[in-house]
Amino acid sequence: MKSIKKSRTRNNFRKRNFLVSHIQNNLIDYLIVSIIFIIGILIGIVFINNLSNGKFQETTDYINSFVSSLKNKNNIEETQVLQKSISNNLFIGILLWIFGSTIIGLIAVYFIIGFKGFCLGYTISALIVGLGTKNGIIFATTTMLLQNIIAIPCFVAIGVSGTRLYKAIMQDKRITNIKLEIIRHTIFSLFIFVLLIFSSILEAYISKNLLIYFIRYV
Repeated sequence: MKSIKKSRTRNNFRKRNFLVSHIQNNLIDYLIVSIIFIIGILIGIVFINNLSNGKFQETTDYINSFVSSLKNKNNIEETQVLQKSISNNLFIGILLWIFGSTIIGLIAVYFIIGFKGFCLGYTISALIVGLGTKNGIIFATTTMLLQNIIAIPCFVAIGVSGTRLYKAIMQDKRITNIKLEIIRHTIFSLFIFVLLIFSSILEAYISKNLLIYFIRYV
């Protein structure tokens, strides 16, 4: 039993060391990708705040209608939420992996990260616009915060891995090196995909229940 515990401890320590060293070795790339994501959020906020009166009213009506429909539902199917969340997360993750695995895909990786930030900023702003500051923040927190604490760093990490692959190929264009770097990028991305699935589970089974609890106060 002691040997098993020691083995698990060593494995966990190695995983933590790998993640820490990965972040430290690619700190500048993490900063760049994170800044692009934040810029996307800010653009989303600015975009919704500059909507025309008609579009602004449409957004408000849609949010209120959506919340009303949730209040009238006695239950939300967890399996449907889980399937939709997994498909959305893995779709974005696979896109990042595909573009990150090609030399010309670096711009696409940055665009996807920025667009993900835009969607997040737009959604939070729309909720605040439609429900008011207090209720909007409550709704956004219960429905989006928990899973995005995991999902957002995962998307950033895949983006950084793609950036790292691009730089490695530019430094050494031998076929053997390209194959090795793509394998590394793929293995790292598969690990991230597991975390994305975990974030979807949190969304389906925890965030959903929080939403059901708090929706009555919105």
